[in-house]
Amino acid sequence: MYSIVVVPPPGTAQDEQFRLAPGERLRFGRSVNADGRDLVIAHEGVPRVAGEITAFPAYWLLSNLSDDQTYVVENPEGAGEHLKVAPGRVEAPVPFEFSRIVLPAAGDLLAFDVWAPRHTFRNAGRDGLSGAATAPAFALDHTKRYFAVLVALCEPRLRGEPHAVLPGVEQLVERLSPVWPGVTRSAVYWNIDYLAVKLRLRPAPHETEVGRRTNGKKETLVSLALRFDLVREDDLVVLAAAPKRSAR
Repeated sequence: MYSIVVVPPPGTAQDEQFRLAPGERLRFGRSVNADGRDLVIAHEGVPRVAGEITAFPAYWLLSNLSDDQTYVVENPEGAGEHLKVAPGRVEAPVPFEFSRIVLPAAGDLLAFDVWAPRHTFRNAGRDGLSGAATAPAFALDHTKRYFAVLVALCEPRLRGEPHAVLPGVEQLVERLSPVWPGVTRSAVYWNIDYLAVKLRLRPAPHETEVGRRTNGKKETLVSLALRFDLVREDDLVVLAAAPKRSAR
């Protein structure tokens, strides 16, 4: 079972995600193996072998194999939270569930994403029993933006319309904007893709066109979320913007 997902940067020849099981490694750089086993970033400012990612169950390690470039790992949902990995630093631990590796490259900044969707959280209600806790079927963090996207998808059916048409991406952007001012279409698509990975969905064989694939993901996500009570009516509060303070 994979624990880490590496998403190639847009515009590269490789568009398939890399799924790494604990202990597996993925190298990235300008001229690493082009046979699909490594991530190739074809830019003259990227070292031939720039770095390596090693997967663990709920985090991953980053090795910076460049001679003189510092890499930055950003948490896109961390209000500026980031860590720096110095040149030559090997196996720096990265704890973020969402990460964006930023590489300086001859005046450009190149980035690609790493997801750690197997993050789990302790069960506070174990009643003092000894032994390992039961692994949750679906570990969702209600403070993350992906959960707000999932709630917005489920909202029409949570409000008593069991066969309501699901909102389109433009409608989701409009619905989420009060609580997420910087939301964009691409961000919504990104979170839908992440939810599909997080909840371990598999696309149907016939879903080959982009539009049909996205619609199929939305239907499956909502069906799964409502069937297993991953989203409840009480969760609609995440879509409520904080009241504005009146001027005095």
